[in-house]
Amino acid sequence: MGEEPTSRGLLAGRRALVMGVANKRSLAWGIAQALVREGAELALTYRRERVRDHVAQWVAEWPSPPLLLPCDVMQDDSVARLGESLARAWGGVDAVVHSIAHAQPGDLAGRFLDTSRQGWQIATETSAYSLALVARACLPLWQARGGGSLLAMSYLGAERVVPNYNVMGVAKAALESSVRYLASDLGESQVRVNAISAGPVKTLAASGVSGFSSLLSQIAERAPLRSNITLDDVGNAAVFLSSDWARHITGQVLFVDAGYHVTGV
Repeated sequence: MGEEPTSRGLLAGRRALVMGVANKRSLAWGIAQALVREGAELALTYRRERVRDHVAQWVAEWPSPPLLLPCDVMQDDSVARLGESLARAWGGVDAVVHSIAHAQPGDLAGRFLDTSRQGWQIATETSAYSLALVARACLPLWQARGGGSLLAMSYLGAERVVPNYNVMGVAKAALESSVRYLASDLGESQVRVNAISAGPVKTLAASGVSGFSSLLSQIAERAPLRSNITLDDVGNAAVFLSSDWARHITGQVLFVDAGYHVTGV
């Protein structure tokens, strides 16, 4: 048997890239904090300079300042430059967290039937295709470390019809399928690819979904654990999947939703 991972500082000595930190109410922020707590050295991406300035303030009290790197996943060259920047700064990376999704607000209301071609393309390219693009750019970085992990963020709307989720549900379904195909492609390089399907959390992104407050109430009433989840719950799951404790887990979607996905409602 191989050496067992320790129970303290699960990610000590590891380097992790977290993509998607836009505000302190985002899943990416909760994950970033959990990774730092467990000893990881971080790099965070930003799309706009104003976001970079905010993030720089938020991380000022961390044990060590993270790398702050620009990246727009809608631009292939931008993702390639991200990989090059990490190679120069670190040489390699152990864990990559992809917490990026976007759909036009108008496509998150009304009927999925009425989704425009442009709306479809924006949602699927930003939320699903970007995972493969990031994986391609990071593969040499994982290989330099002898393997690693890639983690994506999904939602129950990938499997069930959730009112007002519409094209984002279709994009998340594509994302989950991408996780499986990438797990197959990257396995030879000892790179594990998984996703977390998180239950509703009070994030700014979720606030754009009509009826979100009533959805939170429904989860608390009907989920087996009779509760909503928190950013900490998602962060802890991300630590697990990024650590050696999950070294033989790949191609999986881990539900962190108080068990709501097993119910018939």
